[in-house]
Amino acid sequence: MLEGHTTLLAAARLNPPAGMPAIIQPPIEARPAWAALLDRFYMLAGLPLPVLTRLRPEELPQPYNRLLVHSADMTPTLESFYGRPLGLTVMSREPEEDAYLREVVLTLAAENRPIEYGAIRIHLNRLPATARRRVLEEQRPLGKILEMEAIPHLSWPQAFFRSESDTRTSAALRLGQTAELYGRRNVLLDGSRHLLAEVIEVLAPVEFTDTMLP
Repeated sequence: MLEGHTTLLAAARLNPPAGMPAIIQPPIEARPAWAALLDRFYMLAGLPLPVLTRLRPEELPQPYNRLLVHSADMTPTLESFYGRPLGLTVMSREPEEDAYLREVVLTLAAENRPIEYGAIRIHLNRLPATARRRVLEEQRPLGKILEMEAIPHLSWPQAFFRSESDTRTSAALRLGQTAELYGRRNVLLDGSRHLLAEVIEVLAPVEFTDTMLP
C-alpha cells in the first residue's frame, strides 16, 4: 500500500491535477557560490559541475592538508613538494574587461605530468606591464610570474573541498580510474589589498612515492 501511495505522489508532482500548482523539487546539490569560477568553465564545456563537499581545514587528510592549508602561493608549494619546476598547459581561456580567465593544468615540466587542475581569473589591470605580458604569453603559472617580478601579494584561502573525479578532471589529470580529489578556492591580494586573482585549485592524487620526494 505504501509503495502505491509513493508512486501516486510522485506522479502527482510531475503531472498535478488541473488547477493545482506543480510541486517544485529542490536541487540535490546547490552550486556553491565560492565555486562560481569553476562552474563557469564547466558550463562553457556543456558539463554539470561535480558535487563539491566543503571541508574544514583539519578534515583534509595528509599530504593534502600540507599542500592546501597555508597562505603561500600554490606554485612554489608544489615545486617544493615535488622538488621540480612546474609547467603550464592552458585548456581554455576567456577574456573579460580588465581581466583574463583561463582553465589550466600545472605539470611537472620535465616529464609533463599533470599535478593540478584549476580555473583562475587574473585582474590584468592590477599587474605591472611586464607581468601582464608574461601572463598572456601562457608559459608560466601566475605564482611563478609574481615571484619573478617580485610583486608583493597575499594568498588568502577561502574554502577547502573534496570531490570525485569526473570526465573533465580525469582528462585533465590523466586519471585511469575514478579518484577522490581535494582542492581549495583561493584569492590573491596585492599590497594594497586589491584583488589580483581568484582561483580554484584541484590537486591530482598524490602517489606514495611523491611523499618521499625532497
